[in-house]
Amino acid sequence: MDIDAIHKALANPVRREILVWLKEPEAYFSEQAFPLASGVCAGQIDARCGMSQSTVSAHLATLHKAGLVTSKRVGQWIFFKRDEAVIKEFLDQLRNGL
Repeated sequence: MDIDAIHKALANPVRREILVWLKEPEAYFSEQAFPLASGVCAGQIDARCGMSQSTVSAHLATLHKAGLVTSKRVGQWIFFKRDEAVIKEFLDQLRNGL
């Protein structure tokens, strides 16, 4: 776990918001045609953010590099999910390490 990368990822409010959305995908991405169990399609996240695809892609890449999300390619689409194990480990470390 790269604590510095996680802190960097969480320093941006858009990335924090994406993590909130991914925590409850049914509440934010119910219109997705694919099962949400596979994750949320990057295109759905793009549409919800209201930013350019390249900007949202950069945010998702930062979250992925920090280990906060996982990605899975299905055909031409990429689906993202929170990595709950890493998030729990980070929160435990924060609680117990400081």
